[in-house]
Amino acid sequence: MRRRKFLGVMGGAAAWPMLARAQQAGRPPRIGFLGAGLNAPQAIENYQAFLIRLRELGFVDGQTVVIERGLIDDPRGTFVAAELMRSQPDLIVASGPEASLQAVVGASRAIPVVMMAINFDPIARGYVTSLTRPGGNITGVVYRQLELAEKQVEILNQTFPERNRLAIFFDAQSADQFGAAERSAKALKIETLALKLENPPYDFAAAFRSATAGMAQMVLVLSTPHFVRHVTWIAELAVEHRLPTMFISRGYVEVGGLMSYGADFPTMYRRTAEYVAKILKGEKPADLPVEQATKFETVVNLKTAKMIGVELPTSILLRADKVIE
Repeated sequence: MRRRKFLGVMGGAAAWPMLARAQQAGRPPRIGFLGAGLNAPQAIENYQAFLIRLRELGFVDGQTVVIERGLIDDPRGTFVAAELMRSQPDLIVASGPEASLQAVVGASRAIPVVMMAINFDPIARGYVTSLTRPGGNITGVVYRQLELAEKQVEILNQTFPERNRLAIFFDAQSADQFGAAERSAKALKIETLALKLENPPYDFAAAFRSATAGMAQMVLVLSTPHFVRHVTWIAELAVEHRLPTMFISRGYVEVGGLMSYGADFPTMYRRTAEYVAKILKGEKPADLPVEQATKFETVVNLKTAKMIGVELPTSILLRADKVIE
């Protein structure tokens, strides 16, 4: 059975008894929060943004709601999701890569799910019927990473027009992003060096050595949970090899990376909290349009630019939302 058809079966009016049962039982609603890289510094900041917004909307963890978190990039990822389901959550938040949502779909059956889709297209993969009418038990926020991968290549080209050899770090979860970045590079007449990392934990030192050996003049680090847990190490290696590097979030730049372009993640987490609040108050996921991220930010680190011996154009500095000096 195709996933879309399966979700359609789950999306009927009878699919939402758990919230009512929680109220009748006199207990706070339970929220299962499933994601990747939840212990990384930026992930902790993002999760706090989620909790703060939820509190503003009247739902306080440990008081008016109970939230349990599960780490999908644990080797027992599917088991973690099933374990989370045994706590009988009334709603699930699936954040990050498709693996989070896959695990939830397999375990949830009829529980409302708020997704934060980062590395995949939920329509193309059949999780929702459309952005305006999801049609099942899943709704939430979509981070348009494929488009952003193309834009990141464009910004690198604008920043370093004299450089034409780009190393791209990716893995199985970010293969679609690599394809988008490669197409953008080809259109700009930039040669690409594909460096796919496999078998986590990844050897980023070896990846940078390969980039240097391949005569790369700049690097693009794509979005994947297996990268975000090592932001400081990756940023340090980029400086060590004196390679101008583009990242997907400001967390990398704040610890020494050169530049980033991506969605404002705290804003996405706050929006996710708003979806959660609406559903807890009685709205159905099928009736809540999926929202695409609309707020993006460019962050640059002038101290790092000086350390690796590059000068950032004034046009890039003027467009930056944050400049670290």
